[in-house]
Amino acid sequence: MNVLKDLLYTKDHEWIKVEGEKAYVGITDYAQHALGDIVFVELAEVDTALSAGDAFGAVESVKAASDVYIAVSGTVIETNEAVVDDPSLLNQDAYANWMICVTISDKSELDGLMNAEQYEAHCK
Repeated sequence: MNVLKDLLYTKDHEWIKVEGEKAYVGITDYAQHALGDIVFVELAEVDTALSAGDAFGAVESVKAASDVYIAVSGTVIETNEAVVDDPSLLNQDAYANWMICVTISDKSELDGLMNAEQYEAHCK
């Protein structure tokens, strides 16, 4: 299992990379391994307002379909159409292939997320 040190993680196996007021969000390496071959990705549209805990999309694999959730409130400013067009990119490198980018509306919500070490312990 690959875990990157500079990201924040949720208990539901999403990662967040914070850059100023923006956050890039995707699924973790652990999640993509558990799902198996990903065949379909659906994402929220640009300008969608999300609250922490909302589903921002869905990932479907040969094994299962799963909603993906946002850990911080914000507005979608960009979606990664590459993963919609080629869902297998998430299997190739879950961290290089973010899913959505949001403007963060409440940075204090980041305090409830796990760092890499905590996430590794959570997955064991």
